[in-house]
Amino acid sequence: MSRSQLFRKMQAVSNTSPSDFIRSYRLNKAKTLLENTNLTVSEVAWQVGYKDGAHFSKFYHF
Repeated sequence: MSRSQLFRKMQAVSNTSPSDFIRSYRLNKAKTLLENTNLTVSEVAWQVGYKDGAHFSKFYHF
């Protein structure tokens, strides 16, 4: 499937782009980890796929 096909199908089904869907999934997972574990913010950022804690913090508002 091409990128443009994926984008169109995601828009049709969920009214969101693939990148927004992935970002939302990561942030929801991060919320769960922060609430239910003793991991640091940097560790959670790494676990959900952000290589930089500062970049993660731009998207996740505490």
